[in-house]
Amino acid sequence: MTAWITFLFWAAVTLLFFTHIGYPTVLLILEGLGVGSKAGHLRGNRVGAFPSLTEDEPDTDENLLPMVSLIIAAYNEEAVIEEKIKNALDLEYPRERLQIIVASDGSKDATVELARRAGADLVLDLPRGGKIPAQNAAAKAAEGSLLAFSDANSVWKPDALSQLLEPFRDPRVGYVCGQVRFVGPDGGNLEGFYWKYEMKVRELESELAGVTAGNGAIYAVRAERYIPLKPSGSHDLSFPFALAKQGSFSLYRPNAEAEEKVVPSLEGELARKRRMMIGLWDIVVGEGMTDIRGYSPAYFFEIASHRFLRYLSPVFHMVAFGANIALASHGPLYQVTMAIQVLVLLAALLGRWVPLLPLRVCRYYVLVTFSIALGFWDRWRKGPPGYWEKAEGTR
Repeated sequence: MTAWITFLFWAAVTLLFFTHIGYPTVLLILEGLGVGSKAGHLRGNRVGAFPSLTEDEPDTDENLLPMVSLIIAAYNEEAVIEEKIKNALDLEYPRERLQIIVASDGSKDATVELARRAGADLVLDLPRGGKIPAQNAAAKAAEGSLLAFSDANSVWKPDALSQLLEPFRDPRVGYVCGQVRFVGPDGGNLEGFYWKYEMKVRELESELAGVTAGNGAIYAVRAERYIPLKPSGSHDLSFPFALAKQGSFSLYRPNAEAEEKVVPSLEGELARKRRMMIGLWDIVVGEGMTDIRGYSPAYFFEIASHRFLRYLSPVFHMVAFGANIALASHGPLYQVTMAIQVLVLLAALLGRWVPLLPLRVCRYYVLVTFSIALGFWDRWRKGPPGYWEKAEGTR
């Protein structure tokens, strides 16, 4: 019995260490060795059907550029929608080749009226149905061969769209996400700090076999590859693995930059992540992320390491803690590991009142890991998610 408990303890600890530290380290080593699939070479590949807008001497024949539909899903966004449309109009992309679509998901405020007044090409005044149904409706009405997506509170850099589109010159690329930077006072929320780590991992994944997730602030997909998802789905998580099964690459383009306000408190961040995690079961199991058929070996390694193991982190922590209790009397090593786990929990508790960085890091990690478990709990109690809510303080 003791042997099994020991095995469970070290297996849980090893998998936790690997998904958070070992996996990025392996990606760094592979990058240094020059190991990678075709995905790592697509950004520099000069094939495709349209010119680059980011070259020193861009092609002046704008008719060769693809028609792009920029889709902005909105729910009660009267506070930011005019600025968002202005930001879209200021992008360094020919106006006649850019269609700006606002999909209002049953907004009860002045979002629709303000979006039309600000200059959106198409404003869909839809009944309340959720973000994904709103995006599906907009994608169906879009005229562009490429569909770009943005949150209403995301501010894109002037060259963000042209940077985002450049990898699509290669027909093997189906999805590209850009880099989102979180700005503003964090109120103890370390999401911006964590996001830098996450973006580095995605950059390394992009060099190997393609990213395993994107972000909602700035991304694009080929219109012909767009997948109408169920209301519980997520473009961020669903598109990369689904397109990988179709033989398309999903890349990260760090030069395509956008900014969003950070959630101004860690408690608000926990609530946001908890809402995000409600649909995780439907995506991972219902949409077939766990069905490995169609994945390349390199992409399976990525998704198993970055997604499956990460989402199982709460289970691994519970196993490690419970097994450590049973092993605490079996020598000083297990007493030390028990002390470490208890100290991390105490540091997370103190981090609510003491603003020291180590304590804040522990608090952020514990609460974010806990949000995964809370999301599954909410899914079990309430069923699949449908509607969406804005994170407080991000507008």
